[in-house]
Amino acid sequence: MSAASEEPADVTEAHRPFPWGTVLSWAVVAIVAAQAALAVATNRNFEWEVVGEWFFHPSILAGLEVTLGLTVVSMSLGIVLGVLLAVARLARSRLIGGLAGLYIWFFRGTPLLVQLIFWYNLATLFPHIDLGLPFGPTLARFRTNDIITPLTAAVAGLALNEGAYMAEVVRGGLLSVDAGQWETVRAFGMGRARALWRIILPQAMRAIVPPTGNQLISMIKSTSLVSVIAMADLLYSAQAVYNRTFQVIPLLLVAVLWYLLITSLLNVFQSMIERHYARGEVDRAARAAPAAPEA
Repeated sequence: MSAASEEPADVTEAHRPFPWGTVLSWAVVAIVAAQAALAVATNRNFEWEVVGEWFFHPSILAGLEVTLGLTVVSMSLGIVLGVLLAVARLARSRLIGGLAGLYIWFFRGTPLLVQLIFWYNLATLFPHIDLGLPFGPTLARFRTNDIITPLTAAVAGLALNEGAYMAEVVRGGLLSVDAGQWETVRAFGMGRARALWRIILPQAMRAIVPPTGNQLISMIKSTSLVSVIAMADLLYSAQAVYNRTFQVIPLLLVAVLWYLLITSLLNVFQSMIERHYARGEVDRAARAAPAAPEA
């Protein structure tokens, strides 16, 4: 009998097999997670009552405020510097592109902790900062220690380092835009700077936003390094407390929980922004799709 004459199989009673493997995997994960949570919750060495006592303490909240302030200021300066460096890297001038590349090479190639310590101890190299004409008279002189305080050293170290990483993020986003866009804006007689700001950069945002969110989360954690230059951030405030009370683990848990809370909120905010730009891309694709033929 030919295959064409065979009757089709009856699938009315067909059903998907029960996913025993998936259920078993979830059960194992749930059991392990419950066991770990129980072990952490019942271990008195964590001293959860001390964690609760210090979690909203004014000294901890003051350190949290410093951490958030450093993050906002340093990240803002880093983004601006990164955009400028990215544009310089893509410039036609080999001199400008080379200088931008040298900057990125240096700040990405040296540890952030070393950079912070360097800025904090800048007065050992240059006791005074002079302003004047090159090889000419000095118009103003300032003591370096009056300018480079722990705050300015922290902002300078974080912002200059972040600028190097953001430059590569922005440059990658700009390169993701179709090269034909530049030809289009030149055909309309639009200047390069205006075209970059009005046409190219908005299109590159979809590729820039996700890694920028990652950099912001990384910046939150990187601020903990400023504790080595006596900057009273969140970690430094927790250290100052446990140096007096010798409750090291509970105070470190306080700092860890605050870092986790902040980064979790930033993850939610980043997801919202990514969905916004993804929705714009879907809308553009829908407009570009050909209309379905009428029946």
